[in-house]
Amino acid sequence: MSNASMPPLSASTLNIKPWCAAIVVVFIGVLSGCATTVVKSTNQTQLQLENQYIAENELLDVGIVVFDPGIENIDDDDAIVFPEIRKAESHYMPYQLMDAMQRSAAWGAVRVVPNGSAAVDVLVTGDIKESDGELLVLEVNATDSSGKTWFTKEYKRKASRYSYDRKVNAPNDPFSGVYNEIANDLLTYKRKMRSVELQNLRVITELKFAKDFSPEAFQQHVSVNKEGIYEIHRLPANNDPMLERIRNIRERDYLFVDTLQEYYGSFVREMETPYDQWRSQSYQEAMAIRELKSQSRNRTIAGVAAVVGGIMAAGSGSGSAAAAGQIGVIGGGYLIKDGFDRRSDAKMHVEALQELGYSLESDMEPHFIELEDRTITLSGSVENQYEQWREILRDIYRVETGGVLSQSEPTTRP
Repeated sequence: MSNASMPPLSASTLNIKPWCAAIVVVFIGVLSGCATTVVKSTNQTQLQLENQYIAENELLDVGIVVFDPGIENIDDDDAIVFPEIRKAESHYMPYQLMDAMQRSAAWGAVRVVPNGSAAVDVLVTGDIKESDGELLVLEVNATDSSGKTWFTKEYKRKASRYSYDRKVNAPNDPFSGVYNEIANDLLTYKRKMRSVELQNLRVITELKFAKDFSPEAFQQHVSVNKEGIYEIHRLPANNDPMLERIRNIRERDYLFVDTLQEYYGSFVREMETPYDQWRSQSYQEAMAIRELKSQSRNRTIAGVAAVVGGIMAAGSGSGSAAAAGQIGVIGGGYLIKDGFDRRSDAKMHVEALQELGYSLESDMEPHFIELEDRTITLSGSVENQYEQWREILRDIYRVETGGVLSQSEPTTRP
């Protein structure tokens, strides 16, 4: 008989009852398992370097705001997320991005800043969506001082299995490619801008800072249009004494922000060793937890299906079918129990990670800021301290100016 004349194989042709076929299919699915994807490549995104000369008035200053840790969006099933670690990462990751941008030699001053009120030409913000040592997902937004959004983009990468292997000459940070990619995207956007646009951005930044400290004197120089974009209307005279005072105040603001870089740098160095150890262990734990959860779900579903099929078979009039049904019920029961046991194993992994998180939290104590010319007592978080500093600067400005407005004639913006 030729193959063409053979009927297709099915449960009916093999004389297998539908309930029995269902059990077989389910058990085959369970045995096949759910493979965990492991990234083996050590390839990293290379950082683009700026080799062209950049004029001083076209060098854009960049502020990278401390990232949003994304704690409020975490659900109860997110077993790899710990608030104390996320808070540390919200400071660590902007510092790594700052380092990448500085090495690109394409920008002016690049600093990590506490909030979006810093006087910079480009402001970068980020939200941590996922971070567990194996997977990193960041959503990054970049805007300039004119109010124009450069881009909003999600960056996603898995760490290589070699990232935490000391025998392999891997980068210091397993996700350095992510920071390089962000820095490259920022540079790509900047390269598309004309020289006059870059120069205008620097002017807008200065005028916005001046307007913030002295709205009466500088409110006519820059304003926001209907699209929410800042436009320059007038330029102060070159010899405007008010502008000179504003520039002095701005330099003092830079001094404080530079002091914060020392704080952030010290913070990153102190957390680096325990954080790397946590990520190395978390990498294995994260993969184990995901695999356990997947197996638990698959085995529990398979167990339920086996029990249902067994009950149906047990009710059959056939003696052999009834015996098989009893076996199905018993086997399904074991599968369900095994699924719950694996959930218990996953919980133990979570508890182990939680202990690691607590040990890391002890290295995150804030420090008071001391300036070179004097010591100022600033309380609260770094963000609160920066706001207090800005108020001190306003007081200094009011004392220096005595509340007198600029008397110089502003020039009209061409």
